[in-house]
Amino acid sequence: MSNLPENIKYLASHEWARLEEDGTVTVGITDHAQDQLGDVVYVEVPEKGSEFAAGDEASVVESVKAASDIYMPVSGEIIAVNDQLDTKPELVNSDPYGDGWFFKIQPTDITELDNMLDSAGYQATVDADAE
Repeated sequence: MSNLPENIKYLASHEWARLEEDGTVTVGITDHAQDQLGDVVYVEVPEKGSEFAAGDEASVVESVKAASDIYMPVSGEIIAVNDQLDTKPELVNSDPYGDGWFFKIQPTDITELDNMLDSAGYQATVDADAE
């Protein structure tokens, strides 16, 4: 199966969220998601300063196969976006947990991360979907 770092949390809708040392949360899509999408050709990121609730649609990723909404894993304000994706959307395919991140959030309630899946829970969800 795909690469699943243990230090991040996952949504069943294939987003990941990593709590950073400064209390911010970095968000992207999982290795499994990028593999299912195929070659990513466009990423629409939210505007810096915009605020969302957990579960809101915040972004869109488009590939040669499909377009998919990206959902907010936690409530908060967008404090940074990955501008590299404007010209290099393929970073999502080559490094989904590193250079292929989508945006960073200043969370309003960090405990919302507790509602997310750990790597084993996400793996179980992916396995169940494959059956």
